[in-house]
Amino acid sequence: MSAFVELLDGYHRFRRNDYQAHRGQWEELAQGQQPPVMIISCSDSRVDPATLFDTAPGQAFILRNVANLVPPFEPGSGHQGVASAIEYGVLGLKVRHIVVMGHAACGGIAAALNGVDLGHPDQGFVKDWIALVDEPRSEVMGDDSLTDKQTGLEMAAIRHSIANLRTYPYIAEGEKAGTLQLHGCHFAIGEARLSVLDENSGQFVPE
Repeated sequence: MSAFVELLDGYHRFRRNDYQAHRGQWEELAQGQQPPVMIISCSDSRVDPATLFDTAPGQAFILRNVANLVPPFEPGSGHQGVASAIEYGVLGLKVRHIVVMGHAACGGIAAALNGVDLGHPDQGFVKDWIALVDEPRSEVMGDDSLTDKQTGLEMAAIRHSIANLRTYPYIAEGEKAGTLQLHGCHFAIGEARLSVLDENSGQFVPE
């Protein structure tokens, strides 16, 4: 059985089970969405926010990219896909929370840490994207007390993305008005353990 056929089998199970059990909810969702939360997570196949947070359809507006990165607010830059999703989530959908969720064993962070280009050598899309964490990478590499550089950069990248979110004027305004809150999370895959950023201490605290 091919991987695509397995996906189709999953679709048919969904139609028979979940859809039939919650048909009214799906019909209501067809009229529009009002998710209270936006989650920015990695594209990694092992870290699905809907699974990890056990969310229902319509509960979370999810943006996924390599290493769950957020570029700074730079109109006219080359990172408009992420910026447009953030803009739509905050201004269009009026989300009240934005969660940046990184994870252990992140391939994008490992590539940034080790200077490895995961993409096409002549195009460098991945390399250019991962350059967004050059600043926290320098800090992590210069910290002699930090023995686990991989985890250190994963967590530093989350803090860096949150700082970049605050460069978006409407996000800064939302935080100031109390209508928007930013959160950072790190997921350890093997233990299925979520840690949440305490911005007062800068540390990630296990849930």
